[in-house]
Amino acid sequence: MDGNTMALDSELTRDLPVVPADSALLIVDVQNLCARRDGGEFKGLSDAEITRDYAGYFEQVERVAIPNMQRLLAGFRAVSIEVLYTTIESLTQDGRDRSVDYKISGFNVPKGSWDGKVIDELAPGEDEMLFPKSSSSVFISTNIDYVMRNLGVKQLVICGLRTDHCVESAIRDACDLGYLVTQVTDACASITRERHDNSLQTIKGYCRQVTTDALLAELQSLEAST
Repeated sequence: MDGNTMALDSELTRDLPVVPADSALLIVDVQNLCARRDGGEFKGLSDAEITRDYAGYFEQVERVAIPNMQRLLAGFRAVSIEVLYTTIESLTQDGRDRSVDYKISGFNVPKGSWDGKVIDELAPGEDEMLFPKSSSSVFISTNIDYVMRNLGVKQLVICGLRTDHCVESAIRDACDLGYLVTQVTDACASITRERHDNSLQTIKGYCRQVTTDALLAELQSLEAST
């Protein structure tokens, strides 16, 4: 490596504000399957069992993550930044197109099912794009990379469910594909707070991490300067 290359590398950083023309917001797997108490992931569990085993999870999802994602949606739409969604949903009813991992796990969300729909509170706009996937990473089982390159996206803001599963997978793959990634830490959630926090600590070397308040303030400052 010559001196010029070393100097160039030293100038690179993940800590860059969102540039609206180059950016998109990706909301990961905030769907009836796993964001609703009557979703398929909790099928067969009584209310008492859900309260006992998942009270902390639903408190985080319903009181923190979803309200923050609603705020993000409003902020990004206000400055005309592209909003993208992904959900877990097979291309078939029987899930024969799923990854081997999903088949081994017995994990199938049939095509067109209620479980595969984005929750009403975060419903996609009429012209916003949704990428159904049958793997943990949206970059593995959809054409989202192709679409984002067509859109000119270079910076990707990511939030959603679960922090330590599909959100983390999306962040890693997006970084490897050359996108600058911002994770909105309080617009994500996992089954336990410990798992959420551990994931944030693990993935922080790959992305810029900000809160909803900080990111919205950043967008407002951009809007005020135009």
